[in-house]
Amino acid sequence: MTITAPRRITPTAYLVLPASADRADWLAARRNGIGSSDVADALGVGYKTAQHVYYDKRGDLPTDDDAGEPALWGNLHEETVAREWARRNRSVVRRVGIVAHQDAPHRMCTLDRRVTECPLSPDVHERCALEVKTRNAFVAGKWRREVPDDVLAQVLWQIAVTGYDHIHVACLIGGNDYRQYVIRRDGNEALIADIVAVCDRLWADIKAGRVPDSTGDPDRLVELYEQLNPNRDGVAALDGTDAYEQLLEYESGRLEEKAGKKRKDTAKARLVELLGDAEMGAFGNEYAYGYKASSRASVNLARLAEEFPDAYAACVSDTVSRRIDIAKSHRLTEAL
Repeated sequence: MTITAPRRITPTAYLVLPASADRADWLAARRNGIGSSDVADALGVGYKTAQHVYYDKRGDLPTDDDAGEPALWGNLHEETVAREWARRNRSVVRRVGIVAHQDAPHRMCTLDRRVTECPLSPDVHERCALEVKTRNAFVAGKWRREVPDDVLAQVLWQIAVTGYDHIHVACLIGGNDYRQYVIRRDGNEALIADIVAVCDRLWADIKAGRVPDSTGDPDRLVELYEQLNPNRDGVAALDGTDAYEQLLEYESGRLEEKAGKKRKDTAKARLVELLGDAEMGAFGNEYAYGYKASSRASVNLARLAEEFPDAYAACVSDTVSRRIDIAKSHRLTEAL
């Protein structure tokens, strides 16, 4: 029996799944390696953390990781942005899918488009790829001269997987601000090597069951642990852990936060006093601060429940949240 090697579609990568594949198959396939969307989290420059990547690849998180409206509209606008890039650059693009490195199949990426005729070298017909992004107007400043760090990490990983010398990036910001860039291998070799080393190490930890350190945005980590443990019950044995040290750290932070709030509130009172009956204060002709009125809608829930019970039942629901409750024996009265 002759085993035929997968056909390469880039200098160093073969096709795992085409772009037309069923979404369920795509979600399952992406768990077989580190994809380009995982790289920023693995490096600590993404929205999530390396632990998110670990638990996702281990199958401990829901398969359908729907990112909500931003992801929906990003997918809907992808074809439009890709076509516009091709039109402006007089090039041709084709949908691809998930590809994997021929020598390290866990190095995977999803290419938005393959460029069959690169506009940078029309005489050579060099092949490369196009990464498409859509972003809201609030982050436009991050896209002025270069792409943000998370996108740079993603595209450099794609270069490492595919063997391309460069990849184009097209981004639509705020629905009407189009920008394009080129990310090159040349000059980024050391960074690419570092990215590959970090992601290879993370994949080895995933396969071995070694949980990465809990670094990254604390709020995202707490959300992750809530997702992993939705039904909490019982008592955890903390002997042999660093829980005591973390309790001291938490309490010290709480006291520092409390002292900081008191300083802030004291300064606020003095600043309001200095305004007298004015609304704003200035140093010479330079605006310094203001004490401005604001309003927000409020609801009298008791009255709503009494006079409009049907509306109360339809619109008001209880939400459950958790907070850290420190035993009195471990509460500090002054910072260490």
